[in-house]
Amino acid sequence: MNYLKIIVLALVLCLSISSITYAYGPMDKLGRGVANVLTSTFEVPERMGRETDENGIFAGSTVGLFKGVVETVKRLVVGEYETATFYAPVPCGYKPILTDPEFFMDRFNKT
Repeated sequence: MNYLKIIVLALVLCLSISSITYAYGPMDKLGRGVANVLTSTFEVPERMGRETDENGIFAGSTVGLFKGVVETVKRLVVGEYETATFYAPVPCGYKPILTDPEFFMDRFNKT
């Protein structure tokens, strides 16, 4: 009976360890925050260019500009928050707040 418990415990332990893909830490959070602060202003030209490609020059210079400013403010605020609170495991386990994409340059690294 003890052997069965040991086998089940070992199986559960192996399965739980293998399901962990990546554990974030405070330095990941700090790096993410600094990167987002530094690259936040790139959102404006990127959004304007994307909107121009999809809907024309007028949409790019109006809607694209608006979307770029909104994304810039969002990335800047989140970056400042993550930089200031890098030592605290909030959100749970230092997970990123921005996930689509986590970093500005991730938008261009499509694999």
